[in-house]
Formats: sequence, C-alpha cells, structure tokens
Amino acid sequence: MHTEASAKTPRTSRVLDILTVVLLSVTAVLTAWCGFEASKWGGEMSIAFSQASSARIQAASAESTAQAARQYDLTLYTEWVLAEENGQDELVPFIQERFTEEFAVAFDAWTAEGRVSRGPLAMDEYVPPGTMEAQELGARADAKFDEALADNQRGDNYSLLTVLFALVLFFAAISQHQAAPWRRRVFLSLAGVIAICGIVTLLTFPIKI
Repeated sequence: MHTEASAKTPRTSRVLDILTVVLLSVTAVLTAWCGFEASKWGGEMSIAFSQASSARIQAASAESTAQAARQYDLTLYTEWVLAEENGQDELVPFIQERFTEEFAVAFDAWTAEGRVSRGPLAMDEYVPPGTMEAQELGARADAKFDEALADNQRGDNYSLLTVLFALVLFFAAISQHQAAPWRRRVFLSLAGVIAICGIVTLLTFPIKI
C-alpha cells in the first residue's frame, strides 16, 4: 500500500506540473493578446476622437456660412420692408432681384400663403446655405464621439482582463510552491476557474486586428 501511494505521488506531481505549465503558457498568450487588443482599441479611440473634432470644426464653419447668409438675407429683407412701407415702387423690385436663391424660395412661399407668417426668414422653406451641412457634420461629430467612448470602454475591458489573467498566473505560480498535493490542486483549480471565466468573457469582446 505504501509503495502504491508513493508511486501515485510522483505521478500526481507530474500531472500537476503539466497542467501548471499549460495553464501558465495559455494565460501568458492570452495576457499578451489582451494587451494587444487594448492598444488597438486605444488607437481606434484616438482616431475617432480626432474625426469627431474635425467634424465639429467643419460643422462650426458651415454654421458660420449659414449665419452670414442669414444676415445678408435679413439686411435685404429689411431694405425691402422699408421700400414697401414707403411706397418706393421702383426700389421694391430692384431689391427683390437681389434676393438669394434660398431666400427667394422662402419669399415666394410666404407670399403664396398670404404673408400671414412672421416673414420669409421664419418659413420652413428658408434654408440658408451651410445649414444642412452643419447639421450633418454635427451629427457625424456626435456619432464619432460616441464611437470613441465605446472604443475607450473596449480598451478598458481588455485591460481589466489582463488583471484577471495576472491572478491566474499568481495562483498558478503559488501552486508550484506547495508541498502538499491537495494544496497544489486547490490553487491550481482556483487558477483554472479564473482562467475559464476570463476566456469566456474574452470571447464576448469585439476583436480589432
């Protein structure tokens, strides 16, 4: 009986050694992979933030164009109102000929409805140049900003996994310094459970190559 027990002990030790080496090797590779993915997603975050900033600047430029066009149309409309009010029949058509295309569309719609609205500038038909571009670029900037935040979270998730796999390496290393086989099995089992949880979690993460 004593001989059989003595024979099982080295055999058990060899099995545990093999399992420990496999676990350490796999965990080391997974840790490196998580570090790589965290770096990649960090790069994606930087790119998305840069694109969001660029789109925001372009949106501001388009909005400035729209405001300048609106101010020009407002100035002409003011002159038209004064000419209309003062009965300057020759000046009225002269001013109307200088309406911008966008304002002319709104002016015609305002006239067609009987001029009951507050003015052509308040009509839905009035869309000065740059308005749509500003809205589209603003929406793009918001989308890129949200994308950057998502990429940042993905990078953080991979970084957290490196901490989890570090625990696997810690418990696996401790198991090698236990004289009693049952203690080795306990620490190695704990490391294995953590590794499995980490791998399952890793499989749910997006991959960026």
